[in-house]
Amino acid sequence: MTNDTTTTPDSTPAEAIPGQAAEPGRTARQVTLPEDRYATELAFLAAHDTGPRPPGWLLTPRAVVTFVMGSAGDALSLPKGARPAAGVPRRLVIEQKFVGERALVERCVVTLAGERGLLLVGEPGTAKSMLSELLSAAVCGTSALTVQGTAGTTEDQLKYGWNYALLLAQGPTEQALVPSPVLTAMTRGAVARVEEVTRCLPEVQDALVSLLSERRIAVPELAGGDGAQVHAAPGFTLIATANLRDKGVSEMSAALKRRFNFETVGPIGDVDAEMALVRRQSRAAVERVGAAYQVDDAVLEALVTAFRDLRDGRSAEGWEVERPSTVMSTAEAVSVAGALGLAAAYFPGDRDVLSLLPGHLLGVVRKDDPADAARLLGYWDGPVRKRAEQGSATWRALWDLRSVLEN
Repeated sequence: MTNDTTTTPDSTPAEAIPGQAAEPGRTARQVTLPEDRYATELAFLAAHDTGPRPPGWLLTPRAVVTFVMGSAGDALSLPKGARPAAGVPRRLVIEQKFVGERALVERCVVTLAGERGLLLVGEPGTAKSMLSELLSAAVCGTSALTVQGTAGTTEDQLKYGWNYALLLAQGPTEQALVPSPVLTAMTRGAVARVEEVTRCLPEVQDALVSLLSERRIAVPELAGGDGAQVHAAPGFTLIATANLRDKGVSEMSAALKRRFNFETVGPIGDVDAEMALVRRQSRAAVERVGAAYQVDDAVLEALVTAFRDLRDGRSAEGWEVERPSTVMSTAEAVSVAGALGLAAAYFPGDRDVLSLLPGHLLGVVRKDDPADAARLLGYWDGPVRKRAEQGSATWRALWDLRSVLEN
């Protein structure tokens, strides 16, 4: 999992680099949708795997899993006689985009193939949103049919609204109706996404119950007042995400829970995989601004180790660690590593990059509870001090920076 641990490639789109022109007809943007960023991979996989596909799917379920998890560094080849789209190579290495269990991704794909709702749950920063984007892009070619759940989300945003100028001029017509992303997905047979569904009010969540069970939306204002029914086309389904930290905001009803298959996205288990992800994403963030990446592996190793220790409540050596209230997610680690890289790029030579790490860790730890600063200080007096005493130069330098946390 990246998501939320997020994984992005080393390469940076040309339009994101200052001073480098965007492709003709394209506007420079900070974030590129996965269906655009990985368009070549999607087109290649569509030609590579010609097996059976669920109704409305662009790729086979196996190819969807390969798109998300990558081809393990192996170059895949198109079968003889395959005619790929223009610009698509006949051999291609598929990049791994999500760091997590392949079995988890396979279960998600099977759920979507059965046209059942998929709910991704987990702590913040475990790449739930990124995984939902990747799955949507691979299944139906778009991840943009999205509703962001908040306390202000209305039922109209899940069903439909009206263009009031046309409504006043023409009355309730199909031209005046403004479909929600969910309604658009239903008519196309595509995947809709609802982010942070538990942040929506219960009465708004209830709109999803009938939608997922009956697979249609009634529009009573149309057809001369007799009403109209918009039925879901084959392939339609819905992916929702829910943050375990927000569980009590608007608890889902039992009826709505039954409409979803639940999958829990957890933190990255392997330290080397997490380190590689943090390095890759922070490097990409710095190179996006056209600067050189100057954070060495010793600093990144200390950063990832500290995050993992504080997240797990136990160091790699088995020493007890008091966990802070905030979630020490991989996404936060990427953010800190990126900040260190940008500081080195914009303020070269001002100070050692490692000396900036305690201050950034303090900022992360204090997000939920300022009192957690004491827990970070306890971590310094425990594992950091012990590692320094064992002769590690990096941890000795960090131990000498303890005063930063006291101030």
